[in-house]
Amino acid sequence: QVQLVESGGGLVQAGGSLRLSCAASGGTFSSNGMAWFRQAAGKEREFAAGIKWSGGSTYYADYTKGRFTISRDNAKNTVYLQMNNLKPEDTANYYCAAARGDYYGSNRGRYDYWGQGTQVTVSS
Repeated sequence: QVQLVESGGGLVQAGGSLRLSCAASGGTFSSNGMAWFRQAAGKEREFAAGIKWSGGSTYYADYTKGRFTISRDNAKNTVYLQMNNLKPEDTANYYCAAARGDYYGSNRGRYDYWGQGTQVTVSS
């Protein structure tokens, strides 16, 4: 059974940084695209960043560019999201997702596995 477990969220002041981690287990992820989404209170879940598991290619939502970096450690089956220069509007629950194939784009429907999320709160 595939499990994704996020960690690294917390409370940070505006301008600060956090690194989120997503540990994957219960499957073989050598050919799965992975992504981070976020969901703020009262809003729909939105794409943040995705990474091609095998090749390291990445894709970002416009609002993250220059501030967020997605990376992965295949040996550890772990995906990271480094978030710098955080803003209050980045406050949300951040979710890790794994696609059945090597998809890493913004379509939520293409992701079959989801973690429980980790809360990020940015104070002004």
